[in-house]
Amino acid sequence: MLWQSMTTYLKSWFNYPGLEGKMIPVSIGLALVFGAVWLLTIWPPLTKKPWLWVVGIVGAFLTVLAGAFVQTPLHYYYVKLMTHFWDSNTLNNQLLLVNIPVALIIALVQEGAKMVPIVFWWMMSGRKITPKTGLIIGAMAGAGFGIFGAVFAHNQAFIAHWTWSEFHRNAWQALLPFWDTFWSVAAQAGISALVGYGLAKGKGWQSYLGATVLHAAMLYFRVLYAKYPNTFNENRVEITLAGVTALVMLVVIYLRWRKDDAELAPMVTEPPAAPPAIDTPAQ
Repeated sequence: MLWQSMTTYLKSWFNYPGLEGKMIPVSIGLALVFGAVWLLTIWPPLTKKPWLWVVGIVGAFLTVLAGAFVQTPLHYYYVKLMTHFWDSNTLNNQLLLVNIPVALIIALVQEGAKMVPIVFWWMMSGRKITPKTGLIIGAMAGAGFGIFGAVFAHNQAFIAHWTWSEFHRNAWQALLPFWDTFWSVAAQAGISALVGYGLAKGKGWQSYLGATVLHAAMLYFRVLYAKYPNTFNENRVEITLAGVTALVMLVVIYLRWRKDDAELAPMVTEPPAAPPAIDTPAQ
């Protein structure tokens, strides 16, 4: 049963029964545009440092694999533990309490997986990278998974027969899936960017825990919506999450572009085998 749950989770990212083939490029194209919009705000030097593309791809696939083989088992055994002590009525009544560990599990696993390429680069650079380098690497790792998740969400919307006629009928409500993915890409990139920045500052585990709490809190808004749909309706939840994400990105943009003479100094006299820091954008 557990193995089936893990493989089902993994396959769901690549298998879309009922999706028209012509909609797949639309899903991918929209996701890439959303990612490009947010990455342009920090301007990673992708032409001069092509290995940044690898960071994004690795961040995406590691997070999906961690979801299948770490997050799914943790969630599986947590549910078994809860159902052993409480019946379904009690679980429903304690929805807010029960879902706190669920949100933390998802956040811990996702932020940890996205942190792997950041830590790898940090170690390859002799544990000496500038904070802006860490921020850019983190943003790329997060954006990679954010874009991949956006493709998944877009495909799900198209499987549910989203059409332009739906937009003409419902306008704002019809655009919610795309509004959500636009900000979701930003959240994944922004939170990981702050983790990378913190790691370079020597506060790796503190940044990781802070990112986990922030990520889990954002996930928890969905639980509040499920429990109190009249108070925390879908529109309010989406606007609140967009506002929080916008604040995160404003902090990231400020840290990326502020002048800091200390960060412009070379870290070592003789650079290691790894590529140098990437504080300045491509010309």
